[in-house]
Amino acid sequence: MTFELIKGQKCNLTKDEPLLTRIIVGMGWHNTSSEVEVDFSAFLLTPAQTVSKDEDLIFYGNPSASNQSVAVMLSGKKVYAGLTDNTQIAVEFNKIPADYERIAFALTIYEADKRQQNFSLLDDAYLRIINPADGTELLRYRLGKAFTVETAIVAGEIYRYQNEWKFSAVGSGYAGGLAALCNSYGIKVNDILPSVQPAPPLIQSQQSPLILPELRSRPKPAGKLPPASPALPPDSPSNPGTILLKKRGEKISLQKRTGSLGEVLINLNWYQTKSSGWFGSKGIDLDLGCLFELKNGLKGSVQALGESFGSLNRPPYISLDGDDRTGSIASGENLRINGHYLSEISRVVIFAFIYEGITNWSEADAIVTIKQQGGPEIEVRLDEHNNYKGMCAIAMIRNQSDETLSVERLVEYFSGHEELDQHYNWNLRWEAGSK
Repeated sequence: MTFELIKGQKCNLTKDEPLLTRIIVGMGWHNTSSEVEVDFSAFLLTPAQTVSKDEDLIFYGNPSASNQSVAVMLSGKKVYAGLTDNTQIAVEFNKIPADYERIAFALTIYEADKRQQNFSLLDDAYLRIINPADGTELLRYRLGKAFTVETAIVAGEIYRYQNEWKFSAVGSGYAGGLAALCNSYGIKVNDILPSVQPAPPLIQSQQSPLILPELRSRPKPAGKLPPASPALPPDSPSNPGTILLKKRGEKISLQKRTGSLGEVLINLNWYQTKSSGWFGSKGIDLDLGCLFELKNGLKGSVQALGESFGSLNRPPYISLDGDDRTGSIASGENLRINGHYLSEISRVVIFAFIYEGITNWSEADAIVTIKQQGGPEIEVRLDEHNNYKGMCAIAMIRNQSDETLSVERLVEYFSGHEELDQHYNWNLRWEAGSK
């Protein structure tokens, strides 16, 4: 019997199968465009959620761990339960060193930025786990069509807990492809790339034996990274279809629609005025998140901190796509609100905070854009700065008679989550966290 999981669910693999020592992790998908090249990779992670060395990234350029505990099946893929996966990775539980706590399995699109591609071009993506001893499919996680701008997806993880192995359906999307994932897991991409100049089709640095598929020949001009939109006078909207909220308290409602309000996309983009290397030096890590309150009284937050990524189809009906840790990713970070559940949502405060780096909002030059299909874009620029406080409440979104949502400019700065919470009367309990 196959267990069908949804995002956020977990399953114990070995509790009821104590003799299960080897599994096959298979992933499959259908391309809607033949030009899309999808790569499958695995990261061996320590309890700190980072790799211990570059070779802990397993993919076709480095197809197996040194002790064969994790290995890509480059040839000899088998049919299990009547299905041949696009990619299969064999995992030997007994061979995984005690220093490693989990293995993350990811999909990335090769040259996604250059080719202007993302995971909206894939259908029926899934991850499944198979017991090769008898060929049975133990579980399956269907990723669905929740991804639009993302170029990398962490589909799921297997992890060690009290001498048992479990699986978690993660389903987190990221912009920036494999390079962004490498950075988030502690692989220093700048060490792998020798220069910012256009490179030959294959690059191999002296520091690392890996040739990352996402990093082959992606030229980028030297100098500072460009802003997310063309430079315009401060009071000019980015395009004729954009409404700029200029003053604190200024408010506008999203366009009403017949039937469901549809999906509302909230995008945070920023750039660094100082950078070095192809992907930029480590600077401000600016995070997008929100406080939410549902009509049934449920309150909470959606943010990368604490891995509270939310859910689109279950409460709170808000999800965070990923975590841009440098500001160098063109599509930034995105929150999504599922307008199909408008009647369940009371209010939402959109915020950004500097998780890491110097508190310098003026350098970040952040812009939040709220997009609704068929309606004008609403833009809030963080053009009022307080460099003494690391958190900014950007906009208040409120339910308007279950017909639409209103957006009010805030741009108020706070010392942290708790101060922001108290100011807007959320009354949550806060504890220190990390990501």
